[in-house]
Amino acid sequence: MLGLCNMTPTSVTIRILHYPEQRFLSLDKDKPVSMSEVEEIFNALPPVSTPTFMVGSWKGGSLDTGHPGHKMAGETRWAGKDFRSVDDVDPILNYNDNGERVFNADWGHASLREMVYRGVPSTAMIYDDKPIFDHFRFVDQDMVMGAMDAPKLKMEGGIYYFYLMRRKE
Repeated sequence: MLGLCNMTPTSVTIRILHYPEQRFLSLDKDKPVSMSEVEEIFNALPPVSTPTFMVGSWKGGSLDTGHPGHKMAGETRWAGKDFRSVDDVDPILNYNDNGERVFNADWGHASLREMVYRGVPSTAMIYDDKPIFDHFRFVDQDMVMGAMDAPKLKMEGGIYYFYLMRRKE
């Protein structure tokens, strides 16, 4: 979207407004990115307003902020998440040696609920057997950004940021 400012009879200065969705999409997701930039973008994104929006199969992507979760996602070949309903979620899927997405039983199952995180009501995924909350923000109809928060685990590196892309299959 373009915004006009400093209008005079002889000149017009045009300023491009950088929306958080555009900032997120422009991140080079194959290179390290600063935690402060990722947090700023996440905090500015709109909420995922209803848990049912997440129902479906999603491919996972990791943001390299230096958090150990990024390394773990690569080592375990993280594939994404499957949301069959708001009460039936496979929170961690990995690729097996044949490239198939498989449920990782070590992480158990999860459910979706609306929660307030950083003052914003949005959809969150709550792990059934672990004190972990994945908070989601809307990027577009087929992409969300996530923040994995585990305050009781006191995870090294703080919040782990990731993103999900809706699978079309």
